[in-house]
Parts: sequence; structure tokens; C-alpha cells
Amino acid sequence: MCLIITIIIFVLAIQNLMQEHWIIGGVQLIIALGFFILLLRNIQKVRCERGGSYNNVCMFTNWITKIFPKKDD
Repeated sequence: MCLIITIIIFVLAIQNLMQEHWIIGGVQLIIALGFFILLLRNIQKVRCERGGSYNNVCMFTNWITKIFPKKDD
């Protein structure tokens, strides 16, 4: 889902920047980059949970997870 949203918003951002709609294109580009970062974080998190030897990557995702903790109901 993140991949699809990232691609769509990135294409819209490029189109708006080409038409010189700088503010709208810039906001869409920031949103696309945010979704891309979430996508990369999810991929790294899955690799860590599967027991890969990615110690530096796992430390990075744990650091992000501490900033945005999951609330248990």
C-alpha cells in the first residue's frame, strides 16, 4: 500500500512541479518522501524480525520505534 501511494503522490508532485505549481508540488513531494521512509522502515523491521544479522539496521528501527511507540489498548 505504501508503495502505491508513494508512486502516485510522487508522479503528481512531478507533474505539479513541471507546471510550476511550486507549493502544491513541494508538499506532495514531502508526503511522497514520508511514505517512502515508512516503506523502507517497514522493510527493515521485517528483516530484523526474521532474524537477519542486520544489527545496525535493527538499532535504527528500534530507535525510530521508541520515538513513535505503539499504543496498546
